Amino acid sequence: MDRITTCPCRHPDIEKAYYLSMRLGLIHHQCRHKDVALTRLVRWYDEVDKSGFLAFGRVARSIQTHYLEIINYFERRSTNAASESFNAKIKNFRSQFRRVKDRAFFLFRLSKIYAQYKNPSGFYVDP
Repeated sequence: MDRITTCPCRHPDIEKAYYLSMRLGLIHHQCRHKDVALTRLVRWYDEVDKSGFLAFGRVARSIQTHYLEIINYFERRSTNAASESFNAKIKNFRSQFRRVKDRAFFLFRLSKIYAQYKNPSGFYVDP
């Protein structure tokens, strides 16, 4: 049994905040179409606005600022996490080899280390 349902009368603000956070998670997990997701996000935003919680207000403003990018997630359900991870790997590699004189060799080395792909059998091979 959920702890929040055991004693909702003692902490109504905690219960309200819990349900607001759960509703935002359900939008992410249940919505498959961006029109439905946008409608539910607008309803969630209105509830947050009425609730008066400052922490949720910050989240709601962030969603309002970036809603086009967030709604695009529901189109293909993909993020840019792979490209962000690859950029972090490149930055790490560059920090290890500062003041590279031979740029061509640097790019060759970078491609040999990070340009592996997984073939259908599941093994990593060079391109």
